[in-house]
Amino acid sequence: MLLSRSSRAYGFALLSFVFFSTHDAIIKALGEGMTVVQIVFFGSMFSLIPMSIIAALDKDKSGFMPRHPWLMGIRTLLVLVSLTSAFYAFTVLPLSEVYALLFITPLLITAWSVPLLGEHVGLPRWVAVVVGLAGVLVVLRPGIVALEPGHFAALTSALGASLAMVIMRKIGNQERSVVLMLFPALAAIVTMGVMLPSVFVPMSLGQTGALAVVGVLFIGAQLCVITAYRLAPSVALIAPVQYTQILWATLYGALFFDEFPDIWVAVGAAIIIGSGLFVVWRESRAK
Repeated sequence: MLLSRSSRAYGFALLSFVFFSTHDAIIKALGEGMTVVQIVFFGSMFSLIPMSIIAALDKDKSGFMPRHPWLMGIRTLLVLVSLTSAFYAFTVLPLSEVYALLFITPLLITAWSVPLLGEHVGLPRWVAVVVGLAGVLVVLRPGIVALEPGHFAALTSALGASLAMVIMRKIGNQERSVVLMLFPALAAIVTMGVMLPSVFVPMSLGQTGALAVVGVLFIGAQLCVITAYRLAPSVALIAPVQYTQILWATLYGALFFDEFPDIWVAVGAAIIIGSGLFVVWRESRAK
C-alpha cells in the first residue's frame, strides 16, 4: 500500500534530521584533530560530488546564475557564517547544549519576518518568542556558569540561519535547489581555502573518509528537507520535526562523547521547543 503524501513528507523530514545529527556528530569527532577551517573546506569540497550528480540529472538547463544575485550573495554570506559558527560550537560544546541554542532559529525567523517580509505577528507569537529567549537564558545561566566562545558561536549560527531562512522565504520558489546549495559551498571553499595553508594538518585515511561522509550527508539532508516541504500539505507538519535532533544529540553524546545534558539544559530546551511548537501551531491556524 502506498504511503500518503503527508506520511512520505514526515518520513523525509525525519530522515533529513537523522542525516544532520549524524553529520554534526562526525564534525565534533573531527574537531579533536583539526580546525573548523579544514573541516569546512574539505566537507564543502566533498559535497560538490553529489551536487554535481544532482546538477547533471536536473532537466532544467537554464544555467546556474541566480535570478536574485544580491539576495543570493547576502544569503550565501549568512549561510557561511552560520555553518562555520555551528561547526565550531559542535567541536567545543556538548551536542545537546548546541542544539538547545540552535532551536531558537524558528523563533528568530518569526521576529525577522515582521521588518524584513512585512508579515503580521500577533501578540501570542511575540510572547512565545520572548519565552523562547528566556529558555536560552536557562540554558546559558549567565552569571552562574561561565560563558564560552562556543555559546556565542551557537547563537551566531542561529542568528545567521534565521536571516538566511527569511531570504529563502522570499526567493526560494524562484531559485533552483542546486543553485541554492552550490553558491554557499563555493563560497566556503574559496574563503576557507585562503586560510587553510596556515592551519592545515595532515589527515589520515579515516579522517578523509569521515569528511567525505560529512559532505554527502549534508547534501542528502538538504535534499530530504526540500522533498519533505514539497510533499507536505503545510509547513506546520514539517517544522516541529527539527526538534527530534535533541534525541539524536543525547544518544550520540552519551554513546561517543560521554556527554549527558544537565537538568538546566533539558529545562531550557523544553522551554525553547515548546515556544517553537506554539509559533508553528499559530502560523498553521493563521493559514
